[in-house]
Formats: sequence, structure tokens, C-alpha cells
Amino acid sequence: MRVLFLNPVGVVGGAERALLDLMACLRHLDPRLSLHLLAGTPGPLLDEARALGVDAKLLALPPALSALGDSALRGRGPREALRFARSLAPAPLLLADYGRTLRREVANVQPDVVHSNGIKTHLLSAATTGLRVKRVWHIHDFLGERPLVRRALKTLAPLASVAIANSGAVGEDARAVLRGVPIQVVYNGVDVERFAPAPQACVDLDALAGLPRAPDGTLRVGLVATYARWKGHDVFLDAAAELTRLEPSLPVRFYLVGGPLYQTPGSQFSEDELRQRIDLLELSGRVGLVPFQSEPASIYRALDVFVHASTRREPFGLTIAEALACARPAIVSSESGAAEALTHGVDVLAIPPGDSRSLGDALRTLLRDEPLRTRLAQAARHTAVERFSRERYAREMLTVYRSLMNGG
Repeated sequence: MRVLFLNPVGVVGGAERALLDLMACLRHLDPRLSLHLLAGTPGPLLDEARALGVDAKLLALPPALSALGDSALRGRGPREALRFARSLAPAPLLLADYGRTLRREVANVQPDVVHSNGIKTHLLSAATTGLRVKRVWHIHDFLGERPLVRRALKTLAPLASVAIANSGAVGEDARAVLRGVPIQVVYNGVDVERFAPAPQACVDLDALAGLPRAPDGTLRVGLVATYARWKGHDVFLDAAAELTRLEPSLPVRFYLVGGPLYQTPGSQFSEDELRQRIDLLELSGRVGLVPFQSEPASIYRALDVFVHASTRREPFGLTIAEALACARPAIVSSESGAAEALTHGVDVLAIPPGDSRSLGDALRTLLRDEPLRTRLAQAARHTAVERFSRERYAREMLTVYRSLMNGG
């Protein structure tokens, strides 16, 4: 079987990490598989895929298409919508040119299955009309919340042979948009050998953040995420400020780990914005900004508490699975897709999305209770191995591919 993966970007975010894990495990499950990848922008995804034996190639999206996206329109008014509409003016010609190039590349590969891993590549599936391929749309977002994308994908839905949703909530949302398309829920997976506990931290968070070394015994709390506004960096900082006010003598330091990822304007914090907020909240010296790390496992292991603070429901939340696999006590938004498989008070502490006060209370509880941290950490590792391993993920995806080839 020949599988061609389409990914809009070459940088490595959550969807790309999941894709790399999928490709790695597919090779082990069935060495006869021929795996190919086309990415729309340069980045480490291509090299990492090649290292796995995947035939990976850059098919560069024009910058105007790469930066195009309606995610920033969530909750915005008509002025923002009008500004976005104006930015669409050159899109039809660019899409037509790129679509012809994409069609030639797909025809050259001659795949049995085209696995699209992002909304832009779902939309570009139209370029493969008439080619004898099965099309898998991997849904990593709530399509119903994307006003323009929702309409476009509803029109193109007959092209999709099947859609994979990375959580039950995403699947329910997709069914309302992609009527008639079979939807299967497959939770993302992580490498539970790579993301595993270690006897001691081997990374210096203070040095990475440019901070003086914290005194021995300092507890370290971190949020690991891209700078997307809905990831809750502001909520995290507000909770840190409140905890500092209530417990000024508590030896704790906070870290924001990550950076800007996507090219869509208006959808991300800048580093300057975050530093200004840190100064405004009088948290200078207590909060460090750690840039994006290509090997995040060591970052998780260096934390005493992992925080997931998304301000709205999140499709999955791969960092949750990674942190749990590293046996980190975690506080997570109850509206993340991964939280569907978790239990408050057993393997995590769950909080309402966007609630800085609840986050502050949970941090205060967890930082003052070492036995609770230990108990949550042990349960977290067990849950990650049982429910979020990449081997389970790849087995379920391979079953989908084979079902398509058998006429399913």
C-alpha cells in the first residue's frame, strides 16, 4: 500500500508530532508500506520524516496562501471579517496554480491513500478530483468554529472517503459539518518510551530562560505550548500572579515554553506582549520564557507541575499526553479532547477553560501537597501508556487504511 501524507507546514507543532509518530509506527507495523510526504513550507518536519525512511518533499505554498486562515475570526466582529475578505483577493489564482502542481505530484506518487493532515490540505483535495485515490481527512480542529472553512469543507465533503477525528468532541463537531462522511475517532498517540520518567532532570530551565539559577528546593511550574492566543498564556500568568500574592514565600518559579508557530496573523501572542504582561503583573524574575524545544521530553521532566490552560475547548492537547507519559502531575483544561480519557483527582486535576482563579487554586493545592503530586504522577504514567501510546494510534490508523482498500 502506498500512502501520501499532505501537511500544510514544515514546522513541527502538535499535529506534526502526531504525524511523525504515526509514520514511525506504521513502518514497524507493516514494512511493506510505501510512505510519502508533501509539506507546504520548509521546516524540520521534512528532515525528521526522511530520517524515518519517508519520501518527503517540499511543495511550497505561495506565502499569501500559507498565511491565509480564518482562525483569528473566532469571536471577532464585522470589521475583522471585512479585512480578512480583502486578503482573499489573490487566493483563487494562487490556488489554481498550486492545485495544478499538487495534482501532478500526487499523480506521480500514485498513492492508494492520500492522508491530509491539515485544513489547508483538506481544501486542496479538490485538486485531486478524478484521481483514483482514497482520501483521508485528519481533523485536528473544531470545523464548526471556523466560519469560512466550515462552508468550504461542507461543499468538498463528497471528496473525503473517511474523516479521522482526534477526539470525541471533534468527531461530534465534524459530523455536523461533513454530513455523509464516515467519521472515526482515533486519539493521538505519543512515544511512551521517549516520553518517560527519568530519575532527575537533565535540562536547566533557568539557563534556557536567561534567569539566574533558582535556589534549591524551588518548585517549577510550566506551560508548554505555541503562542496561539487560546493556549492560555495570559490565564497562566494571571494565576501565577494570584498565587504569588497569596503565597509570597512559596518557593516556585513559572515557565512559558514555546514560541510562535503559524503564519496566520492575529492568532498568536508575540514575545514582547508576554514580557509586557509579566512586567505588568510584577512577575519579573519569577517567570521565564523558554524558546521552542525540539526535544520537549526533558522539559517535562524538569517540571514539578505541568499546566494546560487553554481558554476554549481544545481538539486534543498532545502536550497533555506527553507530560503524563513523563509522569508529571498535571492541571488540565476540562474541555481538552485528551481530558475525555482522564479522571479529575485520579490522574490529573481538571479546571474549567480560561479560569485563572481555578488554576491558581489548583496550583496552590498541588504545590503544597507532595503526596498528591506523587500519586497523580504515578497514575498519569499508567494512563498514558494504556490510552495514548503511538503503537495503539498507528494500529487504529492502519485498520482505517486497510478498510478503505477493502472497500470499507
